[in-house]
Amino acid sequence: MRWAASFVNTLICAQDSAMFFRRPRRDSLTDLPGFETARLSIAPLEARDAPALRAITDDPAITGAVDFLADPFTLEDARALIGSARHGRDRFLGAWHRDPDGPGDLHANASLVGVVGAHLRGEGAIEIGYWIGGAARGRGFGAEAVSATVACLRRRFPRRVVVAECRPGNVASWGLLHKLGFRETGSEGHRPGRRQLVLEGG
Repeated sequence: MRWAASFVNTLICAQDSAMFFRRPRRDSLTDLPGFETARLSIAPLEARDAPALRAITDDPAITGAVDFLADPFTLEDARALIGSARHGRDRFLGAWHRDPDGPGDLHANASLVGVVGAHLRGEGAIEIGYWIGGAARGRGFGAEAVSATVACLRRRFPRRVVVAECRPGNVASWGLLHKLGFRETGSEGHRPGRRQLVLEGG
């Protein structure tokens, strides 16, 4: 039965080799969960959110600052942006301001005040960006939404560093990112006029 033992050993070695060379599971944002803060419900945008997304995004102050947004930003653009999540490398989350006295359904008792984008970069980084609708600015929603999203991403992807890009002249966003612990790397961003920042301690 020496041949049988040899065959089994060969099979075990082949299985071990297959396990060794098996590709690790690739990171994906498709199953990113929703979560809540003191005032906001934050959840991946769905197809039915396109009208609300268009309403807060079709603003020159936003489309002029975020280079991948069309101007004007149409309902079709909103649908395409939400649909881009299907590849798993990008995900846009809506920040909904809850009415504490409203019904339980998110879409019935909350208004969309902002968007936080998460983008996998290479094998070791995840980039975040955000925008807040005009009527909701100046109320701390940006810091609340970005802070909670960053905390979620760090739990989900502990091996990745969290990065952002921002124009130094965008005083509000530059200050918000620094307040949340981002620091300039000294490198130019991938987009014109932007500097790269990285979250300290991550």
